Amino acid sequence: MSGLASRLYRGEAGLKIVERRKLWFGVAGGVLLLAVLSLVLIGFKPGIEFSGGNQFSVPVTAGSLADVERSVDDAVKAVRPDATLVPAQQIGDAIYLIRTSALDDTQTKAVKESIATKLNIDAKTISDDVVSPAWGEQVTDQALLGLGIFLLVVTAYLIIRFEWRMAAAAVASLIFDLVATAAVYSVVGFEVTPSTVIGFLTILGFALYDVVVVFDKVQENTRGITASSTTTYAEAANLALNQTFMRSINTSLVALLPVGGLLFIGAGLLGAGTLKDLGLVLFIGMAMAVYSSLFFATPVLVWLKEMDPVIANHTQRVLARRSSTAKAAASGVPGQPVVVGATSAPKAGAKPVRPTGRPATKRR
Repeated sequence: MSGLASRLYRGEAGLKIVERRKLWFGVAGGVLLLAVLSLVLIGFKPGIEFSGGNQFSVPVTAGSLADVERSVDDAVKAVRPDATLVPAQQIGDAIYLIRTSALDDTQTKAVKESIATKLNIDAKTISDDVVSPAWGEQVTDQALLGLGIFLLVVTAYLIIRFEWRMAAAAVASLIFDLVATAAVYSVVGFEVTPSTVIGFLTILGFALYDVVVVFDKVQENTRGITASSTTTYAEAANLALNQTFMRSINTSLVALLPVGGLLFIGAGLLGAGTLKDLGLVLFIGMAMAVYSSLFFATPVLVWLKEMDPVIANHTQRVLARRSSTAKAAASGVPGQPVVVGATSAPKAGAKPVRPTGRPATKRR
C-alpha cells in the first residue's frame, strides 16, 4: 500500500484512466439519467423566497432560539397544518427571524397572538412581513444570467489559452458538475434558497481550477507529439492525469475539510440552519468536481482529439510501428540492423584494408 502511495505521488502508478473512458462515460451517463429522473419525478423543493410566505420577527428577549422556533411552529400549525417553517435564525443581538408558508391576514393575526401568549410577550413586539415569490424569481434570473456570462468568458479564455476542444471538454465537465449536484439536491429534498443558488455559482470556480491544472499538464505532455512515433495522444494525456492525480486529490481534500465542517458541524451539530443550504451544495459540488476533472474532462478531451485526422493518423502510425516491432521480436529478428560483412574488431597493429580488399599502398 505504501508503495502504491509513493508511486501515486511520483506520478508513476500507471493508472489506466483514459483507456477505461467507456467506464467513466457510463458512470457519467448513469448520473445524468438519475438527474433527469429526479428532476422530473421529484423536482426541487423551493424555499419560501421562491414560493412566497410570511416572515415573523420576534425579539431575542422572548427566550431561547429553540423556544421561539417551537412556539412559532405550534402557532402556525394550529391555523395551517400543512405549513412549513424555515429554521429560525438570529439576526444580530436583537431579533429572531422565522419564515413560514403563506398565511392570510386572519391566520397571521392568530399566529402573532398565539406566539405572544406562549412566550408571554406583547403581540406588538412581533412584526410580520409578506415574502413575495417575485424576489426569488429575480434572484434566479440574475443567477442564470451570471452563469451564462461565466460560461462564455470561460470558453473564450480556454480557447485562447489552450484550444477549442479543451474548452468544450472543460465546459462539458462544468455542466456535468451542476447537473449532478442538482440531482443530489433534488433526491435529498433540501429546500432551494438564494444560498443554494450562490453555492451553485461558487462550485464552478473550483471545478474550473481543477480542470485547468490537468489540461495544462496534458498540453505540456502532448506538445509536438505528432513528430514522435512512440506515444499516442491518449497515452500522453493519461500520463498527465497520473502526474496530477495526487495534486488534485490533495487540493480537493483541503477544500472539502472546511466545507465539511461548515455542513456537519455548523449545520448538523450547532444547528445553524442558514449554513445547511450553502454547505451541502458546496460539499456535493466540490466532490463531483474532483470526479469530473480526473475521470470525465480528460477522457472527453481525448475522445474529441481522436476525431482530428492528424491525431488519428498519428495514433495509427504509432500502433502500426509497435505491431511491426512485436512481430519482428516474435520471429526472432534482431531489432537493430546488421551490417553485411561485419566481423569482429581488428587486432591492434593490423593494417587497414580498403573496401575493395586490395592492400593499402604507401604514398610517395
